[in-house]
Amino acid sequence: QVQVVESGGGLVQAGGSLRLSCTASGLTLNDYAMGWFRQAPGKEREGVSCIKWSGDFAYYANSVKGRFTISRDNAKNTLYLQMNSLKPEDTAMYYCAAGRSWRPGMLAGPEDYDYWGQGTQVTVSS
Repeated sequence: QVQVVESGGGLVQAGGSLRLSCTASGLTLNDYAMGWFRQAPGKEREGVSCIKWSGDFAYYANSVKGRFTISRDNAKNTLYLQMNSLKPEDTAMYYCAAGRSWRPGMLAGPEDYDYWGQGTQVTVSS
């Protein structure tokens, strides 16, 4: 049984940092592309970042480029999202996802992912 579990969310002031983690079990992480998505109340789920199974390609939404960094440790079956210079508009539930599809040159959409976590809340106060 595949399980994807996010952690590391919380409340932080604007300008602060958080590091999200995502641990996957029941699958071999280096067979999967991984992504981070977020969803704010009343808004659609949006892609934040994704990383190829090898870790050598990653893409970011324009809204987070230069502030967020995605990384993975396949030996630990863990995905990370380092979030710096956080803004109130980054407030959302953040989700981790695993999938076998990879779209060169662009963020993959939710339809490209097979397994999802339950999410971790990130709240940025102004």
